[in-house]
Amino acid sequence: MDDGAAELELFRRRWRAELTPEGRRKSSRGPAGRGGRKRQRGGDGGAPEPVRGWGCCGGVARWEPEEEQPPPPPPLRRPPRSPTAPDCDLGAAAEARGGGKEDLLEQLILDLNEINEVPFFDVQLPYELALKIFQFLGRTELGRCAQNRIGAVSQLQYELGKVLCDVHSCDGVVIAGYTSGDVKLWDTRTWDYTAPALDPEHGLAEPGPRPHASFVRINSSLAAAAYEDGTIKVWSLLVGRDPIHCSQHNQKIQSLALSAEGATIATASAFQVKVESANDKGYWETAAEFEIQKLVGSLCLVPCVMGLPVAVATAEDVVYLLKVGDSAKVLHSVYGQPATCLDVTSSEAAFGVKGFGWLINETNKILLYNLETGQCTAQLGSSLGDFSCVNLRDSPPSLLVAGNKDRRVRVFDLRISASVCSLYGHQLGVSSVQMDDWKIVSGGEEGLVCVWDQRMGTKLWEIHARHPVRHIWFNSHSLITANIPDEKVPRGASIMDDDLTAHRRHRGIIYAYEFSVDQLAAESILPICRSSYNETTGYNYNIGLAVPYDNI
Repeated sequence: MDDGAAELELFRRRWRAELTPEGRRKSSRGPAGRGGRKRQRGGDGGAPEPVRGWGCCGGVARWEPEEEQPPPPPPLRRPPRSPTAPDCDLGAAAEARGGGKEDLLEQLILDLNEINEVPFFDVQLPYELALKIFQFLGRTELGRCAQNRIGAVSQLQYELGKVLCDVHSCDGVVIAGYTSGDVKLWDTRTWDYTAPALDPEHGLAEPGPRPHASFVRINSSLAAAAYEDGTIKVWSLLVGRDPIHCSQHNQKIQSLALSAEGATIATASAFQVKVESANDKGYWETAAEFEIQKLVGSLCLVPCVMGLPVAVATAEDVVYLLKVGDSAKVLHSVYGQPATCLDVTSSEAAFGVKGFGWLINETNKILLYNLETGQCTAQLGSSLGDFSCVNLRDSPPSLLVAGNKDRRVRVFDLRISASVCSLYGHQLGVSSVQMDDWKIVSGGEEGLVCVWDQRMGTKLWEIHARHPVRHIWFNSHSLITANIPDEKVPRGASIMDDDLTAHRRHRGIIYAYEFSVDQLAAESILPICRSSYNETTGYNYNIGLAVPYDNI
C-alpha cells in the first residue's frame, strides 16, 4: 500500500470515528487532531450573521427544513446573484454550537463558507455525509442555510413618467401612475416585462402639462386611474389602449377602489362617494352616489358580492357601509378616534382606530366588524402607536397581519383575539404588509423591505431603497415592491427639465423579483464539483481528499 492510499485510509477512519456520537463527544472535549487554522467571519466573536434571503430552493421559494432529518437537496440551478447578496455563515453557527472547538466536520463547513460565490446548498456532498452534517444543525441553522439568495431583480422604470404617484398589481401585472399623467403597465410574467403605456384619451392630448395620475388600480381584466383634476378613466386589458369609460368629479379625488373581479369602481371626492359599474350590455353607468358628512380617507369594494356592489369607507372617525340601492350606514363611530387603515373581505372589515392619548385603556386598536350583522366581533392589539396598515384579505384563515407606527409588524389570531407574533425591524413606521402561511413581507417608511419567517420570528432577507414602500405583492416565486416618494415636485429640481436622468433619485422605483429563474446546470456548480473520478488533482478544501467525490 503506497503512502497516498495509506493516508486516505487513515483519513476515512478518522471521519468514521468523528461522525459517531462517541467521536462527537470526544472532539467536543478536546482539540481535533490536525484541524486547520481557525477562521471567523466578521472579526469580533464569530457570532452568526443575520442571513437574508427569500428561501428559494430548487427554483421555487419555500421552506425546506423539517423536524426529522431531511434528505440532502439536489444541486440547485442558481439565479443570478446580486452584488449585495449576503452569504450564509455556517462556520460561525458551527463554532457557536461547538464552543469554539474545531474538528474535521467544522473545518469542512468553514472551508465551504469561505467560497463566497456559491451558497452552501449548491455544493454537492455524499448523501451520508450530508445527513451527518444535518444532524448537528438545528432548525434555525438549517433555515439560515436556505435563505441565501435574492433571485433575479428587475427595475420597472418609465423615463417619461417623471415622479411615481401610485402603484398596484394583480397576479404579476403591474400598473403605475406618474406626475406626467401617464399610466404604464408591465407584465412581469413574460421574460422581457414589456407592456404598453395606456393612452389617456381618444385622439390627441391637449397641449400643456397634464394632471397627475394620483391613483391606479388593476384586476384581471380592467385597469383604472384617477387624476388630480377629478377625472376617472377605465381601460380594458383585453381591448386596445384607449379608455372604455371616462367620468368626472368636480373636485380632487381622495380614493379609488376597483373590484377584485367584474367591472365596478368606486371613487371618493370631497364628501361624495360614487359607485360605477358596467351593465350586462357593457355600458357603464352610475350605480349609486352617497353623501358623506366627512372627508373620505380610505375606500374598499367588498369582494365576491352577489348582486349590487358594496363598499366600505373610512371618513375621519366614522366608518361607513355603502350598499348600492340603500342609504349610507354607519358601521362604527367614536368621536375623536379616527380610522387609520382599512381592509375588507367578503364578510368582514378590519380597520385601525386611534385611541385617546390621555387614557391608558383607550390605546390604538384594530377592530373587526361583521358586514352582515354590522357588529364588532374582535378588538385586536393595544399599541401606543397608530396602526398604519392592515391586511386581512390575503392572510391565511383566522389570521390578520398589521403594521404600526411603532415600527412593529404584528400577526393576530382572530380566534383568540390576541397577537401571536411581533416583529421589529423597521427604523420608521411600517407602511405595507402581506403574509402567507409562513412568511411575512413588510415595507417601511424608511424604504426597507423585510421578509420574515413568522414561525421562528426571524428576518430572512431585506433590501433598501430611497422612498417609502407603498405597495407589496408576492406569491410563491415572485415579489413586487414599489417605493413611492411623498414629494411629487422635488425641491431644487425642475420637473420640466429635459434632462430627466438628473432627477432619477427623486422618482421612486418599482422592483420585480423572480426567484424561479432557471440557469444552465453547469453554471450553478463549482468547477471542482463538476470534476470526474478520472481527475486526481484539484482543490480539496484542505482535507486531503484524493478526488473530489471520494466516498467517505
